Amino acid sequence: MTSPAPPDDPRDAIIEAALGHVPFDGWSDSTLRAAAAEAGIAPALAEAMFPRGGVDLARAFHARGDRRMLERLRATDLSQMRFRDRVATAVRYRLEAIDDREAARRGATLFALPRHAAEGAQAIWTTADLIWEALGDTSDDANWYSKRAILSGVFSATFLFWLGDESADHAATWAFLDRRIEEVMRFEQAKGAANRNPLLRAALAGPLRALSRVRPPARARRDDLPGLTRLPPKG
Repeated sequence: MTSPAPPDDPRDAIIEAALGHVPFDGWSDSTLRAAAAEAGIAPALAEAMFPRGGVDLARAFHARGDRRMLERLRATDLSQMRFRDRVATAVRYRLEAIDDREAARRGATLFALPRHAAEGAQAIWTTADLIWEALGDTSDDANWYSKRAILSGVFSATFLFWLGDESADHAATWAFLDRRIEEVMRFEQAKGAANRNPLLRAALAGPLRALSRVRPPARARRDDLPGLTRLPPKG
């Protein structure tokens, strides 16, 4: 589990310097070398901080966005919002935490490559997990997994839409996000109705009994799941 980066963390200095090189060289080892030199960071230290080169640099850029999202969520009073609006607000804050759309686009391209697809899945799962934790999720059964899987899908779809959105203040993106949240809410309502149907519950007694035994991983073992790079709650 990683800690929030301190204000003078040299990793952030390298990320900032890298943003000027990513449009030309992508999230690559050459970008890392150029960014380290520009930030005045010794090559050996840069390699120690980002041992896998450009991939680790791209993951650090994503983690920085997660950290900024959490900071903004903590400063926002969500208590008067419907829960669906809290989720939408968290996703919006995460997208608004991206200060360089081209860098995000290049990251999506990198993580779309088969050899890096698992890294991309981990990054998105981490974001979804952090959102649920920030919103106070207490699920301790199969819902822990389904909530994060569904939110990962919502975030991924909205992120891709946002990349191509040229509307004023990204209004089209936020409308797209609202539609995705509405679809999830309809699914949850249908699932709730099915759970209240005694005939259906009897037919699914076996699978439901098995699912009732599913538990989320202990925090100490979460490195075994998508979401390898994590940020702890503030406190």
